[in-house]
Amino acid sequence: MGSRRAFSCDARLIGTTSNWGFMDIQQELRKALAIECDAIRRAADRIGTRAERAVRLLHERSGRIIITGMGKAGIIGRKMAGTFTSTGAPAQFLHPAEAIHGDLGMVRSGDVVVAISNSGETEEIVALLPYLKGFGVAIIAMTGNVDSTLARNSDEVIDVSVAQEADPMGVAPTASTTAALAMGDALAAALVVLNGFDKEQYAAFHPGGSLGRALLFRVRDLMHRGDRLPMVRPECTLREAITVMSSKRLGALFIALPDGPLEGILTDGDLRRVFQREANPLEHPVADWMTRDPKTIRPDVLATEALRRMEDFAITVLPVVDDAGKPIAALHMHDLIQAGLALWPAASD
Repeated sequence: MGSRRAFSCDARLIGTTSNWGFMDIQQELRKALAIECDAIRRAADRIGTRAERAVRLLHERSGRIIITGMGKAGIIGRKMAGTFTSTGAPAQFLHPAEAIHGDLGMVRSGDVVVAISNSGETEEIVALLPYLKGFGVAIIAMTGNVDSTLARNSDEVIDVSVAQEADPMGVAPTASTTAALAMGDALAAALVVLNGFDKEQYAAFHPGGSLGRALLFRVRDLMHRGDRLPMVRPECTLREAITVMSSKRLGALFIALPDGPLEGILTDGDLRRVFQREANPLEHPVADWMTRDPKTIRPDVLATEALRRMEDFAITVLPVVDDAGKPIAALHMHDLIQAGLALWPAASD
């Protein structure tokens, strides 16, 4: 009983001494976000020749990008290394405290080191500088203090200083880490352009997930060909055509002469409309009922572009044609969905 009363007393004390009952939580959230937005805007406004030279230094390196930072800056550094590596600029994170205990072995002449420190006086970073210089690497400082020890001992300096942190005390790394994170993303984005890195290269580094599939799959990887191709000649009767359509189970039929270009398409929807307006269409040639000049696609087109086309024109089957317009395969919406492509925005070639 005594412990229960003590806990109750503590709870009441916390309730009466906090400001939780009087604060405007929404306003506090907006205020913090506004401070961080302002930090990014100020960083963008300060972009100048030194930041440009830093990007060119990263681009022209003969080795890798080594990123180092302590504490929260280290977390930002790990994220930067991951972003750089996944966008074609090989990078590795180096923990500054572990560096002098053997991890300096990852550093090679020709590397570029990006050192992150808001104060520019982080003990572990400053202690590392003489050793890094001994390896003959270039150093880029990302700091909030351009007059700091780190800045003075770096080849280039990127100013990520902030007017204030976003927490009410003004001391927790919040706006400063946001500015550093955003600057890291900006550096990676600039390198993507300079390195000529494209979507297919990005997808090659992400083959295991849906994103990789969305960027790598092409129509040829998913299309139905050979015996599964639902095709008949123009003179085939509608009765015969329905039999072929049913056996192929794709909900559409392509009409063409052997080795000739695609002349038309007949879908389940077309059939319903034919029977609604015609009393006895079964013995007529299928060419009388087909849709001429249907939408088509080439086998080397990205599958996501095929998805875009199907969505734009509200169709579920696309004839796949060669350079001469000959139907060589069929692509169904279900194939794209099963491949996980419908989860991602369509990407054009």
